[in-house]
Amino acid sequence: MNRALLSALLISFITVFITACSPAASPSTGMGQLLDGNAQGYTPVTPNVSLQFPADHMAHNDFRQEWWYLTANLETESKEQVGLQWTQFRIALSPPSAPPAQQADRAQLASSAIDRSPWQTKQLYMSHTAVTSKSSHKAEEKWSRGHVSIAGTQAEPLTIRQDDWQWRSQSKQLFPATLNVATSDFSYQLQLDTTAPFQLQGDNGYSVKNAAGSVASYYYSQPFITVTGSLVRDGKREKVSGHAWLDREWSSQFLSKTQQGWDWFAIRLDSTSTLMLFQLRDDTGDQSHFYSGRRMYQDGRGHNISNQQITMTATAWQQTPSGRYPVQWHIQIPSENIDITTTPLNNDSSMPLSIPYWEGPIDISGTHNGTGYMELTGY
Repeated sequence: MNRALLSALLISFITVFITACSPAASPSTGMGQLLDGNAQGYTPVTPNVSLQFPADHMAHNDFRQEWWYLTANLETESKEQVGLQWTQFRIALSPPSAPPAQQADRAQLASSAIDRSPWQTKQLYMSHTAVTSKSSHKAEEKWSRGHVSIAGTQAEPLTIRQDDWQWRSQSKQLFPATLNVATSDFSYQLQLDTTAPFQLQGDNGYSVKNAAGSVASYYYSQPFITVTGSLVRDGKREKVSGHAWLDREWSSQFLSKTQQGWDWFAIRLDSTSTLMLFQLRDDTGDQSHFYSGRRMYQDGRGHNISNQQITMTATAWQQTPSGRYPVQWHIQIPSENIDITTTPLNNDSSMPLSIPYWEGPIDISGTHNGTGYMELTGY
């Protein structure tokens, strides 16, 4: 792919993201405009498909979008609370049955040799990372084409990478692993491990995203990861330790067009119990919002929570350059004896990237006391 055409594709794709998420966009524009799209030609998400490990840790290029997503609640040697986030996204530029996107206008290609280049690709990768403390929130972003030497996955040892941001396992299994990320403002090197089984969200990994069941993803989590490692900020290296949560999702249509965005929570209720919870907001009104939740235990047990049991109320908001976000929530789930308030470690944890959103660590108080992570999109 020549540089000019790659730039055009990136600009086009970024424009779609900004249009969908910008606070200046009209109320009818939301994340659904981005993640709905035309799924024709891509592999659909259907029920009754068994997830296979370790194969499903790898990229699924026949689907339109996917991500690998890690959040960590850590403590430094000086007892400072710190949150880390790393996400690698894959976006297909055209369906697998279509010719590569760059072949759409061959007049722009200098020669047939470029046509046959191994740099041709239908896959675009984007990665985000952030480090958050009470007094600071720093975020970085990378974009690149999918290519074995730049971005993608490999099977053994299992590697998920974009340039020098790299998850590398010791075998074809996901754990144990190291995660190494370096930016101009910070860097971290983490050792990740777990003995807990993976948790399959929704119906054995089939996670519906609206009441009609017309949009869905394949979705699994590992919410019981132990972390050790080091973090460098302002030229100072500190040891860190704590817990992390990994989410994996892929789909060809994540949302419907009327869905504005989501409020997502990964909550560590206690040492052996966690809660995944999200609300998908619909622009047709509060009664159309869709809720999903799952209580998960370290021994592998878990159960879904009826959406009728979930009440989520925003109690405090924060204005940022990218939007106004509900940063504090009151969450009630009577069937689980859960009545908690979530409070951000840093109110201004907005991600000023190509896709503006809010992402940061939270503290939990009420019937349970713990930590977690919150993501807010479409505001």
